[in-house]
Amino acid sequence: MSLNHVRPWRNIYRRKSRQIMVGNVPVGGDAPISVQTMTNTLTTDVAATVAQVNAAAEAGADLVRISVPDEASSKALKEIVKEVTVPIVADIHFHYKRGIEAAEAGAACLRINPGNIGDETRVKEVIKAARDHNCSIRIGVNAGSLERHLLEKYGEPCPEAMVESGLEHIRILEDNDFHNFKISVKASDVFLSAAAYQGIAEATDAPIHLGITEAGGLVSGTIKSAIGLGNLLWMGIGDTIRVSLSADPVEEVKVGYEILKSLGLRHRGVNIISCPSCARQGFDVIKTVEVLEKRLEHIKTPMSLSIIGCVVNGPGEALMTDVGFTGGGAGSGMVYLAGKQSHKLSNDQMIDHIVEQVEAKAAQLEAEKAASDKAAE
Repeated sequence: MSLNHVRPWRNIYRRKSRQIMVGNVPVGGDAPISVQTMTNTLTTDVAATVAQVNAAAEAGADLVRISVPDEASSKALKEIVKEVTVPIVADIHFHYKRGIEAAEAGAACLRINPGNIGDETRVKEVIKAARDHNCSIRIGVNAGSLERHLLEKYGEPCPEAMVESGLEHIRILEDNDFHNFKISVKASDVFLSAAAYQGIAEATDAPIHLGITEAGGLVSGTIKSAIGLGNLLWMGIGDTIRVSLSADPVEEVKVGYEILKSLGLRHRGVNIISCPSCARQGFDVIKTVEVLEKRLEHIKTPMSLSIIGCVVNGPGEALMTDVGFTGGGAGSGMVYLAGKQSHKLSNDQMIDHIVEQVEAKAAQLEAEKAASDKAAE
C-alpha cells in the first residue's frame, strides 16, 4: 500500500515476498492482496459449479478453488475451466493422480496437502504436471493433517511442526527446480495459526496464502477470521486470503474484502460507515443500512457513504465520506456531498435519493480515473 505521510500510524509495511502467477492473477511482491473462496457444489454438477464460480467472481473473487476428489471431478473440471473467467485452484487430497489430471484440465493452481498427498515420488509427478501445464502450486499445511513423523516428534500440532512441514515440502519443490508456489499453514485455532504464519513468514520468501481453517458459521467464522487474518495482515503478512465460513461462498468474498478494506489494503465498492442507532436516531438506521447494502451491491467503484442517525457524530463522519446522510428532526435529515452540507431531504425519500447520489459519484470517480489513466499513457 502507499505510505500515508500525514497519518503514519496507518502505514502497513508488507513482508517482501517473491511474486508468482496464478493464471493471470499476480500473487506476492507488490501485487494487491487477492481474495479467494471455494465452491461447495458437487464438482461433477458442472452447471451448478459454474454458476457458483461466476457468482463469486461477480462479488469480487480473484481466484476460486474447486475440490477434485475423484476422476469424474477431474473430467468436470475441464468443462468448468472453459466456462469461467477467474483462475481455478484445484483442491487435491489423498490421490496424487487428481493433481496431474487437474493440471491437464486447465487448473491455474494445485492445492496439495503434504500430510496426505503421498511420498516424495508422487509429489514429483505432480510437480512435473504443474510445470508442463504452467500451473502453480499451493503447499497447504493444515494442523489437522500433519505428517505422522512430525506429530511423533512434537507430540501435538504446534507452530514448529507446521513450519517444519511446510519447509520440508518447499525443499522438495525447490530440489526439483520448481519455484512457482505459495504456502499456507492453517489451523482452526487463531493463536496456532498466527504463530505458524509468523514462523513461515520468517523462514521463506514464498507468497503466503492466509486463512483460519474451519472458522465456523457466518458470524463466528467472520469474527475469528477478522481477528486472525486482520492481525497478520496488519503485521504485513499475507499475499492472498480465503475466509473459510460455513456459508455461501459469496459471503466469504464479502468478508474478505471487508477485512482488507478495514486495513486500507484493498478497496472495492461502497464502504458504508453507519452508527448502531439509539434513541436519538432520526430514522431507522438499521433497516436503512440493510436496504442500502443490497441496493448498492452493483457498485464496484471504491467510495464511502456515511449513514448516521443523529447530529452527535453525523456531521463529523460526513466530512470524511463521499456521500453522507445525517438524521435530523421533523422527519428529515441532511445530505452531505464530498464532506459538505448539500441539502435537506425527507426521510421517506432518503433511500432512493442516496442510491442516486452514490451512483452519480461512482460515475464521476470512474470518469476521473479514465481521464487520469489516459493522460498517463
